[in-house]
Amino acid sequence: MGPKLRLGDILVEQGKITQEQLMEALAIQKQSNYSKRLGEIIFEEGLISAKDLALILSEQLGFPFLDLYAVDIDFSILKNYPINLLKNAEAIIFKEDEDFIHIAIADPLNLDAMEALENIIIIKPIKYYIALKQDIKYVFERLEIIETAKSLMQQVKQEISSSDFKIENEQSAIMQLITQILKSSILHNASDIHIEPNEHDVSVRNRVDGVLREIFVLDIEVYNALASRIKILGNLDISEKRRSQDGRFSMQIGGHNYDFRLSTAPTLHGESIVMRVLDQDKILLKLEQLGMSEENLNKFQSLLNSPYGIVFVTGPTGSGKTTTLYAALNDIKDISNKIITIEDPIEYQLPLVQQMQTNDKIGYGFADVLRSVLRQDPDIIMIGETRDEETLSTAVGASLTGHLVFSTLHTNDAPSAITRMVQMGLPSYLIADSLVGVVTQRLVRKICNSCKKEHKPQIVDIDKIKEYLPQNPTFYRGNGCSRCNFTGYAGRIMICEILSVDEEISNQIALGKNRYEIKESAIKNGFKPMLHDGIAKALEGVTTLEEVLRVVKI
Repeated sequence: MGPKLRLGDILVEQGKITQEQLMEALAIQKQSNYSKRLGEIIFEEGLISAKDLALILSEQLGFPFLDLYAVDIDFSILKNYPINLLKNAEAIIFKEDEDFIHIAIADPLNLDAMEALENIIIIKPIKYYIALKQDIKYVFERLEIIETAKSLMQQVKQEISSSDFKIENEQSAIMQLITQILKSSILHNASDIHIEPNEHDVSVRNRVDGVLREIFVLDIEVYNALASRIKILGNLDISEKRRSQDGRFSMQIGGHNYDFRLSTAPTLHGESIVMRVLDQDKILLKLEQLGMSEENLNKFQSLLNSPYGIVFVTGPTGSGKTTTLYAALNDIKDISNKIITIEDPIEYQLPLVQQMQTNDKIGYGFADVLRSVLRQDPDIIMIGETRDEETLSTAVGASLTGHLVFSTLHTNDAPSAITRMVQMGLPSYLIADSLVGVVTQRLVRKICNSCKKEHKPQIVDIDKIKEYLPQNPTFYRGNGCSRCNFTGYAGRIMICEILSVDEEISNQIALGKNRYEIKESAIKNGFKPMLHDGIAKALEGVTTLEEVLRVVKI
């Protein structure tokens, strides 16, 4: 197979790379004393994606490409073979039938690894597949997670089967399991914990820096007891499994008090449980800690100093809008002014701020609460979310009568907030008179400082934004280390765009101009779209270009 197939020649022949790029990659390989394979170098140089490389090899070798997330892996088979050998070969045995042992391998040109596999698998012939290296790594991680949870699972099963089992017992094994899940999640700085029943097992995942990662795989037999005990913690009805429920509970973990917002929802195999981790210390940030550039910070502070008007913070769910609003209120709160917030639900307590919660069940929604708030003589009002025309009209009315109003909208960019207000039924002239500015934001993961190194992004990604780049730009990424749990990222930071409504923009809004015309005019007056902020942070080594392109539409 070796003499017949030369990867570099195939890539050149298919037009994936040029002959010059191949020669450069071969020179790098020679400089490394051939410690790196050619495919690895071509990938690191950004010339081709890992999946494209795998698909080309699949076509040339005749090995099917396999999506490991789409197959049901039989983990019991792996017990019969040395795991370390499989890890070194970057291969996973995922199935065995009457005719073959089915193996997915990351590098089908690693003949030494394939020979080692054939030396230990002699009972049946091997059928090879090509899979992504990262997917194979994930399978091994899941196997380790399963093994870790085994001993605790045995205790829980024994307890459930005993005649004197009481689910309310605070010292029970099921309560110890819940505590272990919460501890592990907090240790990894998770914002949310997802407990999801499947057909054969229960997946426990954490959302860390906006990305879900599996931390436990539990036996399906313990699920009912686990779900019931968590619902008791949140004062939910354990007998109700057909409807969604919301609750809240507190627990001391590692000497620190944490609140958990609980949500359950019925799914095909049982109730999906999500717990939001609420840590008071993490929400009360100063404006300077949000991660805004100096230019954007000055613009935002200018909006906050407006005597009246409405300021919107926009972005998708989970983009940090509430954190930005809390930081703004934390910055401008004072004994001399009265601030009232309207939230659903109230997640964090703010000093010197009167906080009110909506209750749709009794007909006390955002618009109803806002009308009563206006009779409380506030100076500043924060509305958790503007959901309908009634709330928007009332909020705009408040802003025109001398109040400074903050709220959120779900839009993709700042100019779209104006279009959204029109769609909700507000006349253009009222928008022009009331709107002070719009902040649109996303959260991107920060590169881990402990393993940061220079990195060449994919050529296709560079081509998308080359008009915004300086000559010979340098980008970075995290290589992965124990400090960042081998993800290459640690923490998140905001990227944003701020549209300040000056007289020219106000006139265009009143004339009913569309968002493209408004954006074009704003850019002429100094408005910088969010992509600029993201690229600047990537060039500074704060985040990766891939992360910016993941969250910003070009």
